[in-house]
Amino acid sequence: MTRRHGARGHTLIEFVIAMALGLIVTAGAISLYTTQRSAFERASNAMRIREAGLTALMLIGQQLQMAGFVPAGVVGYNAPSGLFGCSRGRPTGTDDSPGCSTLSSGSDGVAIHYVGDSISTWPSSSGQVTDCVGQGIRTSDAALGSEGVPVVNRYFASVSESTGEPELYCDGNGNAGTAQPLVEGVERLRLRYWLAGAPAAVDASAVPADQWTNIAAVDLCVIVRGAPQAQRSRYMDCDGVSTTGADLRPRQAFSRRVALRNRTERMEVSP
Repeated sequence: MTRRHGARGHTLIEFVIAMALGLIVTAGAISLYTTQRSAFERASNAMRIREAGLTALMLIGQQLQMAGFVPAGVVGYNAPSGLFGCSRGRPTGTDDSPGCSTLSSGSDGVAIHYVGDSISTWPSSSGQVTDCVGQGIRTSDAALGSEGVPVVNRYFASVSESTGEPELYCDGNGNAGTAQPLVEGVERLRLRYWLAGAPAAVDASAVPADQWTNIAAVDLCVIVRGAPQAQRSRYMDCDGVSTTGADLRPRQAFSRRVALRNRTERMEVSP
């Protein structure tokens, strides 16, 4: 007896079911990939913000601790005030006639003065004392002899003309008048000053011109912004106020209190 074998094809319903299952699996894989990628980008963004904030605090904090320093070998040198600050502006002018230039970023600025030597700064390749961006400093100040070199570092935050991104800048007297970027993403620098015996810290605009030598500590805060994300986010600003970002970029404030070491008088600063 002969048996006849016929080829049996898939029905349209089976094909539709297979397509639906394939689409479900594909959609799940895409959704998982998108979620994982988004989480990775948020984590990377947060890490970059944190690194920028902590780096800015470290750089400025170390310099604030140097304010007013004069090496032991320098005797009789009439050093200028270790600090001079600006509210919503960058320090300009000379040591004898300091001033402020307004910044559109709203950032504060600070000028830090001290006498550097081969121990307190990293020497250049030619052995010179260096400023905040590693530039060698030449001096003809006979009062210092060969024991030290006056260092003036001016810090502020501004928007880069080339990239459009906010950055922490420093203008060192190794090449005065030419500020160099140090940390990208620093949108604003905020400084408040503790005068000896004062009950609270004040802005630079509230410090009398003859009282900069009486600064005992500085409250330092930086606001750092990251890359754009899907929605606006809230953050605590330097005054402790919850604020919604004006754009899609996340922001975070980092702060620390820095006691000035090079003063003959000390004070207790309330926490």
